[in-house]
Amino acid sequence: MRILSMFNQRLVIALAVAAGLAWPAVPAQAQQQAPSAAAFEALAAKVKHMEDVQAIQDLLIAYGRALDSRDFKAYAALFSKDGSWSGGMGTVNGGPQAIYDFMTSRIGGGRGGPPTIGWGSTYHIMSSFKIDVKGDSGTASSRWAFVTAARGPGIQVAGRYEDTLVREDGVWKFKSRQAFNDLPAPAAGTAGAGARSQTPPPAEGR
Repeated sequence: MRILSMFNQRLVIALAVAAGLAWPAVPAQAQQQAPSAAAFEALAAKVKHMEDVQAIQDLLIAYGRALDSRDFKAYAALFSKDGSWSGGMGTVNGGPQAIYDFMTSRIGGGRGGPPTIGWGSTYHIMSSFKIDVKGDSGTASSRWAFVTAARGPGIQVAGRYEDTLVREDGVWKFKSRQAFNDLPAPAAGTAGAGARSQTPPPAEGR
């Protein structure tokens, strides 16, 4: 009986020592969790940034596709409520409806009618995207090249876009888009051999 009592005393002492050693581990564990939470937040922010950049790239590409198909309803919907556009055909402010009216009056297509130029004969090549995002706003620079068979297959006009972007109702839109011609269309009569027409391609800077 005495031996059992001594054993119990030693067991209590051992448990007390073990508890004492384990006690400081609680705050230490909490301290180790703090960097993990910060790292998780940093990773989440990087993922969010990548998602925003991808969404803006999709916006830039959707612009070219809507323009080439002359789907100006879809085209105008890419602009914010106060969106604006400027380029070789002029400048328009006032958002989607104003931009829709502007483009259909100058290029044609839209308004339920067939496109004047389709994917089979002309299209825009979008490239060299440089995108910066800060919260719900951003900027983008990109290159475009207009391919047409009007003067023989090939790139006829090329330039760049400078954009201001905004997240509107959770969707990235153009707040302003400026289109610049860096390589204007060649003068009539200078097309290479095999050109089917001397009619210049539609006004660019768009």
